[in-house]
Amino acid sequence: MGAVLKVGIIYNDLKPAAVRSAAELAERLVAAGIRAYKCTGWGGVLGFPQLDSPICHTPIDRLAAEGFDEAMQFAIVLGGDGTVLAAARQVAPFDIPLLAINTGHMGFLTETYLSQVHTAVDRVLSGQYLLEDRTMLEVRVFREERLLWEALALNEAVFHKEPFTGMCHFEITIGRHNPVDIAADGVIIATPTGSTAYALAAGGPVITPDVQVLQLIPICPHSLASRGLVFADTESIVLYPPSNHHHLILSVDGNSGCYVLPGDQVRIRRSRFRARLVRLQPAEFFELLREKLGWGLPHIAKPMSVELP
Repeated sequence: MGAVLKVGIIYNDLKPAAVRSAAELAERLVAAGIRAYKCTGWGGVLGFPQLDSPICHTPIDRLAAEGFDEAMQFAIVLGGDGTVLAAARQVAPFDIPLLAINTGHMGFLTETYLSQVHTAVDRVLSGQYLLEDRTMLEVRVFREERLLWEALALNEAVFHKEPFTGMCHFEITIGRHNPVDIAADGVIIATPTGSTAYALAAGGPVITPDVQVLQLIPICPHSLASRGLVFADTESIVLYPPSNHHHLILSVDGNSGCYVLPGDQVRIRRSRFRARLVRLQPAEFFELLREKLGWGLPHIAKPMSVELP
């Protein structure tokens, strides 16, 4: 007798459609003899710090809900890109693939829409799918070599002042190379997945998901010489906060953070964990860029037919 299949469901409990679908899917899976485990995406939201409590921290390998482990075949994500980012942090340490169903707006990371959820789940259960691996970052803050905070990032880590006004001098070391000084409002360290998120808005290039690089993008740099840098993802990064500022904030994937004080170190590297996205057909990244961001669409001005008096 074979082992009973385990399937997870991670949903955005702020979206009524996702809540309803999560309940329906769990009932359907259980009726088919599959063990279904439900949780919300909140477990992957790391929390924001307060000045009187600067560290809001859960170790990266302890975010998964009960029942989510290496034996789980895959997890269904019901939500938008934010829920996918949170779910990736929850399940990446257990190498659980994610079938992402869009109930949000952009849905850049999702595979299909809610109207197709049952068809998509059936295809995955029958083995008709591909897996696309995405690089993740391990982001850690150290104070006198003591680990204060850590998080996984699928998109990016952002280091900036709070409030987000005024310029800072950021000292950054990449790999074995000499430190560089960047005068800017902040800096972004992004994965190829994150190249279409905040890094794109800050002027960075789009990088296809299969390229093994990271990028450093200054936010509003105060020099024509400070431009984005793309480098091998085998290089580690160390960021040092300016000594003349009381504190800066480090945010990960736009929804979590840690205060960083003078003398602290932020260390970032490619994670040994990865996000595994279920694809129902071979991924076509350029088509996704056209559909979601309008990349490569022709812009041809045509004269209007106007009768002159």
